Amino acid sequence: MERRDFLMTSAALAAGAVWPASQAMAAFDPSPEDGWRTFEVTHRVEVLKPQGATRVWLPLPSMQEQDWIRPMGNLWQGDADRAQLLRDRERGVDMLYGEWAPEKKPVLEVVSRFATRDRAIDLTRAGQAARLSASMHRRYTRATKLLPTDGIVRKTARDITRGAKTDQDKARAIYEWVVDNTARNPKTRGCGLGDIRFMLETGDLTGKCADLNSLYVGLARAAGLPARDVYGIRVADSRFGYKSLGKSGDISKAQHCRAEVWLSGHGWVPVDPADVRKVMLEEPPGGRSLTDEMVVDARKRLFGSWEMNWLAYNTAHDLPLPGSRDVTLPFLMYPQAETADGMLDSLDASSFSYRITSRDITTPS
Repeated sequence: MERRDFLMTSAALAAGAVWPASQAMAAFDPSPEDGWRTFEVTHRVEVLKPQGATRVWLPLPSMQEQDWIRPMGNLWQGDADRAQLLRDRERGVDMLYGEWAPEKKPVLEVVSRFATRDRAIDLTRAGQAARLSASMHRRYTRATKLLPTDGIVRKTARDITRGAKTDQDKARAIYEWVVDNTARNPKTRGCGLGDIRFMLETGDLTGKCADLNSLYVGLARAAGLPARDVYGIRVADSRFGYKSLGKSGDISKAQHCRAEVWLSGHGWVPVDPADVRKVMLEEPPGGRSLTDEMVVDARKRLFGSWEMNWLAYNTAHDLPLPGSRDVTLPFLMYPQAETADGMLDSLDASSFSYRITSRDITTPS
């Protein structure tokens, strides 16, 4: 067994956090003024059918943004022959890596803590955020394997933003287009893949968050706007009464990808057109229209704000898995495992079992 103490770098902040009692509210209105919360998320993984050497990679809280998320450390235990925290510095990804010799039954558990608070940016006022560096601008406007910025993607982005005078106008036009023209598909496995060229070429603009929000990011990049997917998982129920926009307790299937776009003066602006479509499909009684009050409310606020009942893992695309047999993932949002037979299907419980749980450990002042 190998263990590590929590790095309580934000313990003082967490100890002074204040959070109002959970209750339904009339409006979906995330605000950083509502204070910080502290959560504990536990990943427990067991590979049921190991063949030869087994390797496991678990995503960890990797994003540290002083205004809205602060990782507080990780503690792990298990019978791995080798277990260590790894960081891909270029892509800003933290993960726990475990390795077992043949004939062993792999089990690994990691507990992560983080503090977070809601985000809301007033786009009607001039902002004072520092400029995005040239290298970061290049990184967040370049194409990836599943997010091309040429061909039909560029043409669609130009059509959507024609007549837009400012970057904010472009960013909002793309957001409104994605909300209006896509749909959530409940049959999509997991969170989807995010192959946006295929979506546009076939005209099938359905899927889940990694499809719809990646479409936003790819179109924004094609329009010259820095944008990025943010991969994570829901950790608590929505305090605004939206059943579809939260999950607590067993969050094994609560992975959720969001998006950000960089706007001059404001910095990274949170957006989530996929959750608007999720509200339409899933918010009881289901099948809500774009003119439904709850949908209109969510649509208005999900350009510029996020309710942070959600853990952000990372923003990486095309991520090589260290120690694997030359495996590159489109993104890291689910636990991953590899045996002598190859990569396991992270959505197939028959050979790869994991359970992810969350609890709110906010300390009232």
